[in-house]
Amino acid sequence: MFDTVFNDQQLNNYYELSNYWVYVIALGLLALEAIRLLLKKALTWNIFGDAVANFITLYAFLGISYLSVATFYISGFYFVYEHASFIHLPTNPWTILACILLADIAYYWEHRMMHRTGIGWATHTVHHSSPYFNISVAYRFGPLDGILPFFFHLPLAVMGFNPLLIFLSESLVQLYQTLLHTEVVKKLPKPVEAIMNTPSHHRVHHGSNKQYHDKNYAGIFIIWDRLFGTFEEEKEKVIYGITNPINSVNPFTIFFHGLYRLGGKMIAAKSLRNKMGHFFLPPGWEPKEK
Repeated sequence: MFDTVFNDQQLNNYYELSNYWVYVIALGLLALEAIRLLLKKALTWNIFGDAVANFITLYAFLGISYLSVATFYISGFYFVYEHASFIHLPTNPWTILACILLADIAYYWEHRMMHRTGIGWATHTVHHSSPYFNISVAYRFGPLDGILPFFFHLPLAVMGFNPLLIFLSESLVQLYQTLLHTEVVKKLPKPVEAIMNTPSHHRVHHGSNKQYHDKNYAGIFIIWDRLFGTFEEEKEKVIYGITNPINSVNPFTIFFHGLYRLGGKMIAAKSLRNKMGHFFLPPGWEPKEK
């Protein structure tokens, strides 16, 4: 079995199949969450409007992503793969497992960058701006969320992994994360919580509580957070959202509020150095001299 070699068509089929089943499972979890809220008499028009806005940001994100994938993402991987890779690795079960593991590490650092740079947070804040936590929030994307990951996964093409396999691995990490956006699942058995990213760990990541800021960046394996000092266990009740809430279910406001806020800071900055500080340094950074 581990000697099997997969072609590009098979990789594409697996990609489509994984997308389909995760979407079906996600809809099932969303239905369970809606029933749970109905039983608790906690399903409000705000929650419904927020969920609708989440899917609208998804379609806006997909429109931008399809353009970037067609003109930049896959073509960039192929260019590096053909002209700058050390070797062309076969696509077999061993290299698939290795690529998924490396894509998960790359995702950790990409995700951490999204939180710790002005431009990263300007797009990723869209995902965190919902004051709710359900499967629909997993589909809440910002304008640049489909472009910035390219630079973190490009080294995999240099290593010689098939570009379609890189894209598939990156997608699997994202699809796994989709299912973590739920309050239906509480805590899993300790061995699972110790190794895997879980809904409990990801709820922490979406918390605006001070002790939960910039924690649990993991994709599939929470061991990266434990290793690099960014792990936090879910203890105190999680307050979802961002510290400077947008208080809106308008999809346009949700989708562009991060870039708008960053642009305002950069325009107001007096020097090029301070403008670049707002762009590259962590969100909340302010120059010592205005």
